Amino acid sequence: MQDPVTAAATTGRLADPARIVIEVLARLKELAPAGFALGLHITFMTPRYMFEAYPPAWLDLYGREGMLMRDPTVRWALSHHGAKRWSEFEEHGAPGEDGIFARARGFGLNYGHMRSIHQDGGLSFGGLARSDRDFTDAEIEEIGGLVQRLHDATHARETLGTEASARIHDMAVVMTRPAPPRG
Repeated sequence: MQDPVTAAATTGRLADPARIVIEVLARLKELAPAGFALGLHITFMTPRYMFEAYPPAWLDLYGREGMLMRDPTVRWALSHHGAKRWSEFEEHGAPGEDGIFARARGFGLNYGHMRSIHQDGGLSFGGLARSDRDFTDAEIEEIGGLVQRLHDATHARETLGTEASARIHDMAVVMTRPAPPRG
């Protein structure tokens, strides 16, 4: 059985903005096979849409220990536009890092980068990870374009329509909460 994101991308049944979101998320899953977390249109640290594809155990630990506000990649994203590799944070001894990168490696999140968009008063950002190797410059550039497409496609909720907005919200929930094991 296909997950809902892949299934929806192949059926072509969605309104245009929702289809863009489905296609972009599918490509991000290929580029960041260890996972990602993307918050779109963040206001007061609350995203309008949140897509999480990191391992559930990592998401649980990260949330339970309140790592969001200590995470140097998040602090960087709040005040910078662009991309920065996790290794750059580690090389420069990011203040308050508190072993977050070492702990992430315990979940297979060995290499990653943060992407941040500050545009027209809006903020979207996300971390993306691989376990096998660092992202190439070309991949980081492609991811930047993909995150920008997500930001743009979900910018004005009223232009999405009720059905598309509901589908995108459902996708965010599905990605955040993986399906229970079959058997």
